[in-house]
Amino acid sequence: MTPLARIIAARIRASGPMSLADYMQTCLLDSRHGYYATRDPFGARGDFTTAPEIHQMFGELCGLALAQAWMDQGRPAPFTLAEPGPGRGTLMADMLRAIKVAPGMFEAADVVLIEASPHLRQVQQERLGAVRHLDTVEHLPKKPLFLMANEFIDALPIRQFQMTPEGWRERLVGLSGDGALELGLGAVVPLPRKGAPGEIVEDCAAGVAVVEEISRRIAAHGGAAIFIDYGTWDGQGDSFQALRNHRPEDPLAHPGEADLTAHVDFAPLAAAALRAGAMPSRLVTQGEWLLSLGAEARARRLAEAGDEGAMTALARLTGPSEMGHLFKALAIWPRGAPPVPGFQPLERHADHA
Repeated sequence: MTPLARIIAARIRASGPMSLADYMQTCLLDSRHGYYATRDPFGARGDFTTAPEIHQMFGELCGLALAQAWMDQGRPAPFTLAEPGPGRGTLMADMLRAIKVAPGMFEAADVVLIEASPHLRQVQQERLGAVRHLDTVEHLPKKPLFLMANEFIDALPIRQFQMTPEGWRERLVGLSGDGALELGLGAVVPLPRKGAPGEIVEDCAAGVAVVEEISRRIAAHGGAAIFIDYGTWDGQGDSFQALRNHRPEDPLAHPGEADLTAHVDFAPLAAAALRAGAMPSRLVTQGEWLLSLGAEARARRLAEAGDEGAMTALARLTGPSEMGHLFKALAIWPRGAPPVPGFQPLERHADHA
């Protein structure tokens, strides 16, 4: 057992089985043994590689999309340029370089990072200098907000429910007879939906709350937000997973030493934006979105300038068998404002990608 596994087992023995949400929160953010609190998980030496770490063009195109949205909304100043879950700060660094093409935008930006990990805060400050950190999106300033979130929602805690002959029951982390962590079922929960026997559904209340809070800021003060993650529209099924040393493994095997995520269901996020008074987009694939912004032309220019990895990176970021189709993008902007570049407005609650 890992040190954190022993702590979790003791907690279960004392208080009973815990929800997957509590388990994920503990594994990722425990102050002494949590995954993000103790390591830099990104890149070849870590456990996974994100799009900004693959090539600079990803962050540049994200920055240019926000820059066009900023200009379309009348160049508000000052404004907040924010990123939740900013990793090493690579994406923000590339965006800050890109937005300099919009006169006055760089100077008007109040850069804010939402980061819970003290370790990663230090990494980000080393990369970006003296930036402001916040613990949660609730602390974002009440002024125009332009926000980019890449692979953020997938790491927020989820709960799972399984349909049984008695009805929906929550899946919980408990202990087996020999003291190992295992999944089991709790009491019946009155979910307002139907399900086939054995069917599993997931609920990411934290993700919905984050998007609703950001959307309220945008509806009231202007701005735009772009969320990119792997997932689907109206997703269901068991997507809870762990990644360690770039390989999938049992999410209960090494608490605190593996990245825990779940696929994002984008439909509730769009509904949250609508409730908050903002306009969500139709869902698009990452590949479709990047190509609509000129990713291919940018990669060719970089290749002609001597960047030997540009075309390979383009294929990885946009290719259907790579990140291009697995990852999806959702944008949010004020009602009545022009859409964020590369997106179309969601016309009805039932719309999908």
